[in-house]
Amino acid sequence: MIDDAWLSDLLRHRGGMLTDGGVVAELAETLAGHHVPPEAGGLTTRTLLDALDEAWERGWQPSDVVHTTRKDAAAGSVPLLVGLIAEHGRRTDAVHRAPDEWVVQLRDLGALREGDGAVVAGWLRSGRRSPAEAWRIVLHLIGLLRTAARIDVLVPPPSRWGAARPRPSGGAVAAEDDRALRRIRGLLAKAESTEFADEAEALTAKAQELMTRHAVDAALLSPGRPGGADVRTRRVHVADPYVRAKMQLLAAVAEANDVRLVWYQGVGIANLVGVRADLDAVELLFTSLLLQVAQALSVAERPGGGSAVRTFRRAFLLGYAQRIGERLQSARRQATAEAAAERGVDLLPVLRTRQEAVETAVAELFPRVRPSRSRASVDAGGWYAGRSAAERADVAPRRSTLD
Repeated sequence: MIDDAWLSDLLRHRGGMLTDGGVVAELAETLAGHHVPPEAGGLTTRTLLDALDEAWERGWQPSDVVHTTRKDAAAGSVPLLVGLIAEHGRRTDAVHRAPDEWVVQLRDLGALREGDGAVVAGWLRSGRRSPAEAWRIVLHLIGLLRTAARIDVLVPPPSRWGAARPRPSGGAVAAEDDRALRRIRGLLAKAESTEFADEAEALTAKAQELMTRHAVDAALLSPGRPGGADVRTRRVHVADPYVRAKMQLLAAVAEANDVRLVWYQGVGIANLVGVRADLDAVELLFTSLLLQVAQALSVAERPGGGSAVRTFRRAFLLGYAQRIGERLQSARRQATAEAAAERGVDLLPVLRTRQEAVETAVAELFPRVRPSRSRASVDAGGWYAGRSAAERADVAPRRSTLD
């Protein structure tokens, strides 16, 4: 016989055991066999919301938990999690109390909405799931949230939010930054649409030049800050497969734009540190390049299967990342030199001060960071094929992941 006390103890205090797929499946069958409803009188919703609170305190943000759940949990768990995040945001008045970064994530997730306070019950009504399947998803999600590793707290969690305050309708993005990014997006759209590799590369280089010039203008026009450095952080999520190789591509784009990258192995989460406009540009370029490298890989597959194909793909991505980094660095150097000549000033001290501000922020935020070690060898054919593809890369502002 399953009573309320046993169920409460299971849901609230035994999260560690709920990461074992076999244990979760057995418990789900047991609960379904005893006709215990998955909503359990609201207990599961309350338990999941409490687990979310614990995850926030350990450094996780809304988009982080959705990324990890999409990667590790059962199908059907993401809609439940988004519903829980929306309900948590409603109960905490996040739209008026949370930092801007938090509200942007809620908006992007579709979690800025009114919903059913009994989240699990509403989720059950929205889909046809057997009690055992529903319990399996609920238990697995509790386990994931309860056992999420501690990561760096970059955005204050709900326990540190202040009183409600008016939020500007225009958001925090400066109009000048918007104009610069629109111009960059326009160049990237042209790069994608052209059928000529030389034209695409020229347009990509022009986009990098605009990014560099925008960074120079911001540094020179902000004398009140060190090097114009309003340093911020942002998280980018990188999906399987080949996460390490994709991180190398992100690192190459970040380095070319004075943004530093710190990533958590095993969960596919990267932390970017830099000036906000640079962060926008890096994310734009990276997500576009992911699309392009996926397309390039589809026509450059090595015959065969299994490990040989995986090795080729990983090497392709690494070669692609290196060549993209070289291209962007070259465009940056040229743009910096031209900007210095036009203005008749030495930009190096200004940009160096800005870089130092970013490095200081990294040291403060990530005191335990260690350099990532690269692997000793790669597939030569894949490496050179990736470099060749990078020469022809059309960059487009769209998100994509490799199949």
